[in-house]
Amino acid sequence: MKRCMFVDDSSVVRKVAKRILGSPELIVIEASTGAEALDMCQHDMPDIIVVDSVLPDMTAVEFIQRARGIPGEIKPQIVLCLVEVDVGAIMRAKRAGAQGYLLKPFNRAQLLERFRQLQAA
Repeated sequence: MKRCMFVDDSSVVRKVAKRILGSPELIVIEASTGAEALDMCQHDMPDIIVVDSVLPDMTAVEFIQRARGIPGEIKPQIVLCLVEVDVGAIMRAKRAGAQGYLLKPFNRAQLLERFRQLQAA
């Protein structure tokens, strides 16, 4: 069973994602800060991490670099979540180790399609 983590300080975004993606095949876990997410990753690294571009305690790039530095067998796919297309932020995230981006607000079809693309990659 795959695990996905949504890192976003908005409880609404996390709950919507959990409702859309949660299934017997995918467990969705939540974190409201980068530090909370990194602590969770230390104990049990998820397969996919969706990280908000604006975290309350660190930059998304810092989070991605620190998550990539955690040793273990699982090397998660990381997706940056943005409110608008910001090519600079996307490129910085990709250089840090992200695989792509997702725009919010997202709907069911958009989120499911993005996850299909991640699983196919």
